[in-house]
Amino acid sequence: MEPRRTIVQDLGSNSFRMVIYEWVPGEWWRRQDELHETVRIGAGLDATGGLGEDGIERGLRTVELFDHARRAFGIDSADTIAVATSAIRDARNGQDFIAKAEALGSVPIRVLSTAEEARYGMIAAVNSTTLVDGWTLDIGGGSVQLCRVEGRRSARAGSWPLGAVRMTEHFFSEAGDEPTKPDDLKALRRHAVKTLEDAGISDEGGRMITVGGAVRNLAAAARIEDGMPSSVGVQGYELTGDRLDLLIGRIAELPPSKRGTIPGIKSGRREIILAAAVVVRAALAVTGVKSIEVTEEGLREGLFFERYLAPADPPLFPDVRGASVRNLVLQHRTDVVHANRVADLALGMYDSLLESGVKAGKGEMRELLWAAAMLHDIGKAIDYDDHHLHSRYIILGAGLPGYSPRELALIALMARFHRKGNPEPNGLGSLLNEGDRERMRRCATLLRMAEYLERGRDGAVKSAVLVSETDGDSVRLELQVDGDPTLAKWGAQQQSSLFADAFGRKLIVG
Repeated sequence: MEPRRTIVQDLGSNSFRMVIYEWVPGEWWRRQDELHETVRIGAGLDATGGLGEDGIERGLRTVELFDHARRAFGIDSADTIAVATSAIRDARNGQDFIAKAEALGSVPIRVLSTAEEARYGMIAAVNSTTLVDGWTLDIGGGSVQLCRVEGRRSARAGSWPLGAVRMTEHFFSEAGDEPTKPDDLKALRRHAVKTLEDAGISDEGGRMITVGGAVRNLAAAARIEDGMPSSVGVQGYELTGDRLDLLIGRIAELPPSKRGTIPGIKSGRREIILAAAVVVRAALAVTGVKSIEVTEEGLREGLFFERYLAPADPPLFPDVRGASVRNLVLQHRTDVVHANRVADLALGMYDSLLESGVKAGKGEMRELLWAAAMLHDIGKAIDYDDHHLHSRYIILGAGLPGYSPRELALIALMARFHRKGNPEPNGLGSLLNEGDRERMRRCATLLRMAEYLERGRDGAVKSAVLVSETDGDSVRLELQVDGDPTLAKWGAQQQSSLFADAFGRKLIVG
């Protein structure tokens, strides 16, 4: 089936974005391209109640650019979703801007209500994490949306004018290009806390997933400061309240013009990043949540998922982790039959070892082993030679919604060593927990054995189990084979030294 393409245009308070999604219904999706302009259409709204002339002019130029881009890409207006959010919604001349913008192009612009804006942020957050119960928070330039999630559904949601552009203008604008005064920081935090408390937001604790460019910048800055590998994005990154306090202090010490020098903070957000951080910290205090988890998906993905997952209502993946793995597999045209066979063989050996009292890792490692088995060959999309290295690169670069940075690193490392080499962290050690190196080595060994058992790609090996011998020093590999087992046994025997190093047991191929 030929891929379809859908455009989502997000006319936000701070920036306008146009994202092109390529997708095959029911199979896979990806971002194909993106245009972005820092428009600041919400500048001055808090003081005047309306959109300023400069912001309107920048906005209209950007809308016109987006329409030229849409036609250049050859995408029909019917496949374009255009929405406006807080600043345009709240401005007294917002509808005037919409009328002028629509006259410049052929795409109708839908002004999202506060409930709709909160809903799409929630959909993006739940579809890119394992959140079942907790909170989602989406902070933009004009407003903040906070949603209480129960059973992966919105239980209640609200929107408040606490956006980064508005709060910067209201609390920090008089300081000019000077470091922020502690009293101004305290005033903003008190205001944000009171606004949320007055709205009935209560201290219920739990997890909080955060959406928006500002929190992604904050997470990137903290990740770099913590020495995390640059090859891993911020998807699933956890930023504690205490860590956020330290970051707020560092940002506040710099004048706005210098905040973009902090690695991870983009220049287009240098003036407003501090207000965003303070508001997020206030939300943590009010809800009783200890840390935020960052997702790279946002409002735009929430809108796209509504189309991609139709007619599902709400448009949610039943299994986020499984969906993200299969999405990456199908994007890269992997041999799915082979990947499934390798996964079945690897999990069969993992389970049989556990039954024999030989552990390959904690229970969570089973799911990570499955993901690595499904993804081990995606590097062939680049080239066969060194495809195990390419697989590692693709997995880390693409990321896997639903998995933490640590889990992503373990999956990438297993895939990297599915073919050859001595399994080692190789630059990703800072992401791993105590004992993860041994767990990774054991699971990578099982994955390599499974790959070699399926070397003929003919499905000759129906099952593989590892049984502990009575001497306690050996493990026997027992195969159920339909056909000639010579190649499979040879392949397994080639891994006997690796198995002995990983498990401290001699491997006997039965």
